[in-house]
Amino acid sequence: MSNYMTVCSVDDIIGNLGVNVLVDRRQVAIFIIDNQPYALSNFDPFSKVNVLSRGIIGDLKGELVVASPVYKQHFSLTTGRCLEDPSVSIPVYQVRIQDGLVQVSTAVEASAAA
Repeated sequence: MSNYMTVCSVDDIIGNLGVNVLVDRRQVAIFIIDNQPYALSNFDPFSKVNVLSRGIIGDLKGELVVASPVYKQHFSLTTGRCLEDPSVSIPVYQVRIQDGLVQVSTAVEASAAA
């Protein structure tokens, strides 16, 4: 069973904009879309900087994605896979909302490592 860490309030996240939080010294980008939270690494492997929380959220071919603000690669919010280069993926995290607080699992989801 995963341990969850409270990282912010739901009210700290505006619309489809992301926030950057620290989870066990890792930067994690948090997004809430239609009351559904998503959490993935904030690190863009192409530009090598932590910027994905500043990316643009969208739907690409039916998949919810965040576009890196640097080189514009799209990363799936559910799997972390890069749509332009499927050999590249970033870690995703289990995330939930409890009593108005956003909580992130301290473990990286197994599907992101595959």
